Order: sequence, then C-alpha cells, then structure tokens
Amino acid sequence: MTGLPVALAGWGTAVPATRLTNAQLEARVDTSDAWIVERTGIRERRVAGADETTATLATDAAAAAIKRAGLSPTDIDLMIVATASPEQPLPHTGAFVGEALGLRCGSFDLAAACAGFVYELVVGAAMTRIGYERVLVVGAETLSRIVDPEDRTTVVLFGDGAGAAVLTPAAGGEPSLLAWDLGCDGGAAGLLEIPAGGSRRPASARTVAAREHYLRMQGQEVFRRAVRAVVDSASATLARAGLAASEVAWFVPHQANSRIIEAAAQRLGIPPDRTLVNIDRYGNTSSASIPLALFEAVDDGRVRAGDLVLVSGFGAGMTWASALLRWGVR
Repeated sequence: MTGLPVALAGWGTAVPATRLTNAQLEARVDTSDAWIVERTGIRERRVAGADETTATLATDAAAAAIKRAGLSPTDIDLMIVATASPEQPLPHTGAFVGEALGLRCGSFDLAAACAGFVYELVVGAAMTRIGYERVLVVGAETLSRIVDPEDRTTVVLFGDGAGAAVLTPAAGGEPSLLAWDLGCDGGAAGLLEIPAGGSRRPASARTVAAREHYLRMQGQEVFRRAVRAVVDSASATLARAGLAASEVAWFVPHQANSRIIEAAAQRLGIPPDRTLVNIDRYGNTSSASIPLALFEAVDDGRVRAGDLVLVSGFGAGMTWASALLRWGVR
C-alpha cells in the first residue's frame, strides 16, 4: 500500500450555538456532573436547535471549506457525506447539502459511524486519482435526535456538529495521505445500534413504544473493544508507512470518551501533549469529532505544515479506521 498525493485545500466546521451542560442534564436524568466528567471527560455538548439538522450543519461546514480552498460550489466534482444521523432515510443527506450549496456534481453518503470521516478521507483521496480533482468530504451529525432523552447512559455522551474538507491532487505528486487501515467486525454490530426502523425491523407501534428507534449501547464492551481497535489500527497504519509513534506530531482520536483516548494514546506511546482532545466541550459527535478536533488545532496554530498527523476512529459496526497525514502538502 503506497501513499496518495492528495492535499487538504480547505476545511471548515460548524456547531450549534446551544450548549447542553452537565448541570442541565442533572435536572433531566439521574446523573451528576462529577459522574459524567469522571466517566467520560465531557462537561458540555452542542445540540441542534429547531431549525438545525444534519444537512444544515453539513452545509455550513462545507461552505466554509469551499471558501477556504478559494473555490466556488460549482468547482466541486464530487461530495461524500459521512453520517450516522441522516437527514431522512431517503434520499441521502448529500442531496439536501448539494442543493443548499448549489453543487452540480455527484454525491453519496457513507455510513461508517464514528470512523466515517477517516473512511471518506481515504475514499475521497482515491477518487482524486481517477479524475475527480476536487472532492468535498463532510462529517455531520445531529445525534441529539437519535439518543433516548431518558437514557442516562447515552444522553450524556452525544452532541451535534460538522466538519468538512476539500481534497485536491497534491502539486508535484507528493503524498500527504501516507498510509491507512480500514476494518469492521460485524460480529460486534449489536454492541452499538438502533434496533428498529430499517428493513429488518420496520417501524411499527410496537417498536416505537419499546423506544427501539433510539441508539442503544453496551458501554463496557464498546470501551474494551474500542481501545484495542484504535491501538491495532493505528499501529498497522504506522507500520505500513514505515514510521514510529515517536515521529507523530499529533494524534487525533475519535472523541468518544476521555478514558478511551488516554488508554489508547498510552499504549501507542503518544504523550498527552501530542494528543488532540476537545471532548470536554463537544461530547461524542461521531463522524464530526475528528475534523472538529483537527481543524480547531489547525486554526489555532498547533498543527503546522510538515507535521505528521495520525487520525483514528472507531464506532458502530464495529468499524474502525486510521490514516496518517502529512499536514500542509499542497
């Protein structure tokens, strides 16, 4: 597996203005700020307002990325939207985003849950090699709409947001996507799922009454598998690039749980001061979490041209994905 000469020509993020704090959740469910912070590291999360959806957040992040790339929407050749909380079952979320942006290109959604943004980075980079010169990739979620507001084990975890990037061929053919690893263990699909609402269990009065259209999670087992998946996938990616963890400037894990992040980074040998974490302010935003953390650090100057950036996501499926980027290749 060789690297791909792709550049991140522009990037953008979008989050709702409304903050849902742990103190506010204390008034709604049987939990406490101390319990949430100790178990997850989360202090607040953003939640979509009545006029905000996965598509509107995706549109805002994508528009910012296109502008930063110095392009117009009609310059985009292909769009991929990664989401676990689509606008509606049919059509795909990209249809709504494309219409709002004024795109005139093909689009499709990618469903790899919290690994979605890394998946679409790899897919999008590959597409730039076959004639799609400007590929827009977006990770967007309104997870607050699919968690049970009465389930304290999930309602405290998830938030809403979006991140986007424009991928273009790198000048001179210099690889910036150095290596990657994608995988899925379908035998663990039941650990994190929405049981009803699809073709296997169509919506009915019974499934709605049983609250089976909300996300359900077996937290302890997900935790155990997540740490192992991140470590194994990230290690495989580094090995394929012929590089060591000590050479990584920044580790950007999926922001699911601060304890998962700490355990994975420690096992990889990456210190806390080289691990990007913003879960305390945004919670778990699934496919949006890696771009939110990465682009925040790019914008404030922590990530600089030439830095090796290791991104790693895991989630429902159970899917996982890691990629090694050299930031700043144009």
